[in-house]
Amino acid sequence: MEREPNTNLNGQPWTEEEILANWNKGTVIPNYDPKKFRLDICGQEMLWNQYANRNSDYGWEIDHINPVANGGIDIDSNLQPLNWKTNQAKSEQLNWHCGQ
Repeated sequence: MEREPNTNLNGQPWTEEEILANWNKGTVIPNYDPKKFRLDICGQEMLWNQYANRNSDYGWEIDHINPVANGGIDIDSNLQPLNWKTNQAKSEQLNWHCGQ
């Protein structure tokens, strides 16, 4: 069974603490409030208040760097914030690079 977006290894929603910890991994944009705006690893803009919103160009999600389908787990070093479009493009790929 495929997990829903924005869920952990067990298909449960992320906690507020986990969401904030991953948000803080995003790249700060100079001259923008880092509590509201960040970039993902591909340079895509994310807005804090658009977490889990796939109807927004600035929506973002927590991604497993090593996908769950490949044995990836819910540890901090395996998680990153991605704009939802970047996350959708990455999907379950392990050796993925921006623009693929």
